[in-house]
Formats: sequence, C-alpha cells, structure tokens
Amino acid sequence: MSEVAGEGVFSHSPDGPVVLVAQVGAAMGSQAAAAALACAGSEPDSAALLVDLGNGRAPRSTLVATAGARALEERLVAHLPNAAVASRGQICQLKLPPCPEGVAAIAAALPLVRESAAVIHLTPNLLRLVLDEPRIGPTSALLRADLKKDRALTALAARSLMAGGLRVAVLRCPPGWLAARAALLGALSASGQALPDRLCRRLLATGSQRARCRRP
Repeated sequence: MSEVAGEGVFSHSPDGPVVLVAQVGAAMGSQAAAAALACAGSEPDSAALLVDLGNGRAPRSTLVATAGARALEERLVAHLPNAAVASRGQICQLKLPPCPEGVAAIAAALPLVRESAAVIHLTPNLLRLVLDEPRIGPTSALLRADLKKDRALTALAARSLMAGGLRVAVLRCPPGWLAARAALLGALSASGQALPDRLCRRLLATGSQRARCRRP
C-alpha cells in the first residue's frame, strides 16, 4: 500500500511534526490521506491541525469534537479571524487559499498548534513555495502516487524533497471510501481503514505517542 522513499536528513521539530501531503500526476485520494494522517496524530486533549490549500468549500464544525479540537479551533479563530476554521471530530481543519497569502497564514498558524502534529495538504505547484517559507519547516512528506503511470515523476519529486532534509513516503493506493469519509470528518474508528502503522510512525516521528494509526 505504501513505501518509504528515503530517510533524508530528518530533523524533528520541537513543536511537533509538520507533514506535507501532495498528489503526483492525476492520483486521487491525497486529501483523504492527509485527513487520515491528521487523525493518527491526534489525541483527545491534543488535536492535530489539517491545513488544506485549495479552492474547495470551507469546512464546517461537526456536532461532536474533542476538547483538544475545540481548543485549537478557538486559538486559531482568535489569531486568524478571517480564516475558515472548523473542529471536526478529533482534528481541527484550516482552509486557506492556494497562494502566497495562504502559505503565510500557515506560518502564522503553526505556533498555535504547539506540540501537536500539523498536516498540510497542497497541490504540487505549491510545494516549492511552502518549502521556501522558513517559518513552516516541514519535517516529512507523503506523496500519493500511481507508480504504474508516474514512477519517474514520483522518484523525481521524492529525491527533491529528500534533498531538502525531509523524510518521504509514497502512498500507492488511496484510503477506501469509508475510511476517507470518516477521516475527513475527523472520526476514524478502530474498525475503519486508514494508513499503515509503519507509514504513520515515520511521518509523525517514530516512537511518538501520537502516531496511532488503525490497520486497514
């Protein structure tokens, strides 16, 4: 389902891991994979932040959300009043425009996440912009790719990210439909499919108590 593309020169952020998630070519499922990874990096009192740089609809808060998700939502709303923020299940989602202003808003939001994980879902054309922003400091990256169609392009992207010091993994198959729906609601259950344990441990820092993925 996944493979590790390389270790890179991994430097774990003292404020928690910052993971970039992007698709390669026309591969589907990167947004759901990012949400599943955010769920894996959350605890009831310490929610992960899922940032989505895209043109889709702004997320809405769900009726059920953990105390950690609501607390993070309150901090983000207080400091970024014009941003689209929503606590959803065990995660908090932040919707930003796919432009330099959106990237700058990520840098402003990350200090509010504190020691929790931050997962940034973005399109490939924004990768360089995010990597060039020193205040973001990503620690790892997940590429959702169809290796039968885009093996060479995936290898090129992985090498570029590894050269920047990131730990990189490739997800060859998207999460299942049920798992994707649950992840985007921040509500992955023990019976739902998500991402492999090994992939989560590498991307969310090996040995972290936050990295608790459900096995598919």
